[in-house]
Amino acid sequence: MSDTPVKVLLVDDEASLREPLADYLSRQGFAVRQASDAAKARSALLEELPDIVLLDIMMPGEDGISLCRHLVESRNLPVIFLTAKGESMDRIVGLEIGADDYVVKPFEPRELVARIRSVLRRAGRNGTPANDAEAHYEFEGWQLDPLKRRLTDPEGTVVPISSAEFRLLVALLDHPQQVMDRDRLLDMVQGREAHLFDRAVDNQVSRLRRKVEVDSRDPKLIQTVWGGGYMLAAEVKRFVPEES
Repeated sequence: MSDTPVKVLLVDDEASLREPLADYLSRQGFAVRQASDAAKARSALLEELPDIVLLDIMMPGEDGISLCRHLVESRNLPVIFLTAKGESMDRIVGLEIGADDYVVKPFEPRELVARIRSVLRRAGRNGTPANDAEAHYEFEGWQLDPLKRRLTDPEGTVVPISSAEFRLLVALLDHPQQVMDRDRLLDMVQGREAHLFDRAVDNQVSRLRRKVEVDSRDPKLIQTVWGGGYMLAAEVKRFVPEES
């Protein structure tokens, strides 16, 4: 495992929460950068990409939902929301667009550290065995490099995927031609909090289909098994590419 500290971008307009939390995370060995709003967070992203983002939902100017969409779709970054008790609908929207987890204020900092480490494990960014990480997936002409989180189509074109879409695809690729029910996929892709809104996995499947299917309205690769869940109807191979 690398000795490089995990880089955390903490985005919250409430300094009385943000600054003590940043100090605590620093004492736990994380490299923390702070931003008081979405604009400052976007500037920080241009200088250095973090390993994970801790993101408040309600902020002046651009809110956390909008910034989360950018982080997930454009930057492929894991996101944990820091939410207030009354923001349940926002949490649901966040899970739908690909956020990884959330904690409700006020929270125990030790719980947040555990959530960070859990999300990083699920995202494959912490402690992945080298030989497993180097092995690519191949299915129906598509290839997925799990180390670089890069998906290429049969013509060799890179197809961007979000963090949640990546984890969903890996879950299906690890269990080809097996029926995966929604609860199992939710555990593997989003973690236990996503059970608050079980349509999250259906939405992620729909998004993934639009990227890998010839016709997402008539899917051949990711098939729906009525009453059961989903199945990747393809042969999957693992291989380590030769060094060029």
